[in-house]
Amino acid sequence: MAGLYFEQFWVGQHFLHEVRRTVTETDNILFSAMTHNPAAIHIDAEYAKTTEFGKPLINSAFTLGLMVGLSVSDTTLGTTVGNLGWDEVRFPKPVFAGDTLHAESTVLETRASKSRPHNGIVVFQHTAFNQRNEIVATCKRIALMLRQPAIAQA
Repeated sequence: MAGLYFEQFWVGQHFLHEVRRTVTETDNILFSAMTHNPAAIHIDAEYAKTTEFGKPLINSAFTLGLMVGLSVSDTTLGTTVGNLGWDEVRFPKPVFAGDTLHAESTVLETRASKSRPHNGIVVFQHTAFNQRNEIVATCKRIALMLRQPAIAQA
């Protein structure tokens, strides 16, 4: 598995995720349609021309999902049980079609699960940047993680 088990995380651990992704207009239209978000700022180029941005904004929920997704291969691929929540989600700069995003993550907290002895909880700080290294999104993600099998059975 590419992901790490609960015991392999420590507070202050930092990940520079190598995978980058260029966001496309198709991403934005499909995501907005699949999530039933008809906001003109995302799907209507003519309307968007009249806004301060002059073009459609990428749906922020897509940006959040992409930011977390870029972190998965280095952190939680195959070792996460599920997400328990996202806190302090922020979008300090807009994202547009053609922007290339990359992400970093830092472990803020680790603790054993009180109700699930085979699991632990890891709190990540995720940050997404565009191609100009401007921060475009941040969040804290609380993940329920698998413990290493030998430890979980003890």
